Amino acid sequence: MDSLSLFNRAPAAPESLPPRPVDPPLEPALRWFASKSWTPFEFQLQTWHAYLQGKSGLVHAPTGLGKTYAVAMGPMLEALSHDRTQAAPPISNVHFPLSTFSPPSTPRPHASTPSPLLTLWLTPLRALSADTALALQAAIDGLGLPWSVEVRTGDTSQSLKKKQRQRLPTVLITTPESLSLLLSYPESPQLFATLRCIVADEWHELLGTKRGTQAELALARLRTLAPAARTWGLSATLGNLDEALRALVPVSTFPSPLCTLPLSAFTSDIPHPTSHIPPTLIHSRHTKQT
Repeated sequence: MDSLSLFNRAPAAPESLPPRPVDPPLEPALRWFASKSWTPFEFQLQTWHAYLQGKSGLVHAPTGLGKTYAVAMGPMLEALSHDRTQAAPPISNVHFPLSTFSPPSTPRPHASTPSPLLTLWLTPLRALSADTALALQAAIDGLGLPWSVEVRTGDTSQSLKKKQRQRLPTVLITTPESLSLLLSYPESPQLFATLRCIVADEWHELLGTKRGTQAELALARLRTLAPAARTWGLSATLGNLDEALRALVPVSTFPSPLCTLPLSAFTSDIPHPTSHIPPTLIHSRHTKQT
């Protein structure tokens, strides 16, 4: 069965699902999910693969299914890839049920100096920034990454803002207004030079608004400062997926193949976008994710 057909029928009961091949690039995420008694959805696996292949896109799925971890895991898996390639024999042809994954080993002690900025998380809802930071920090700690997570909004203390102008955290969660101000500083080219992933959360809240225009201008500036950065949008309520994707990731800004396989618009003749999960795929035994 090809992956697309999974979006057009109800899944079998968890007990009857066939064992999933262990995919080495995704193994750290699968182990961490298993330690939380979670099973990744197909759209999460596809998003992780797409990010690691250098693609940008838009994840459109109902609230509570794990859009945050669908996008956030890509940069984390990329950072862990060098450690993974050192592991001895390859396991790509061995099959295990996800339940056989053991919890992750004790996290590595964090380095005294965290990694530089890698992920910028743009949110229109300042009230959700703290919850997003906690969710991302949980995954970072579970994977043992030497990463820091900080929030920059109008509520952030002046002392922390001053510190961030010298060095940004590995993951910065911010609003369109705060990002625009940060980009206006003369040191912004150095601050954002290491950026690898841009996430636009709740993209539907910004589309067609003045704040959305401000966000698009900031995204355009970020692409000039960090041309290799991938851009991902998250949304639960969008009817105009193609238009939303074009506003988020203009095709002209990326060379092929970054935008040839966006998860929100796989091909025009598929009934359901491959990043959209119909209600028939939601099973009551799945623990709610972020």
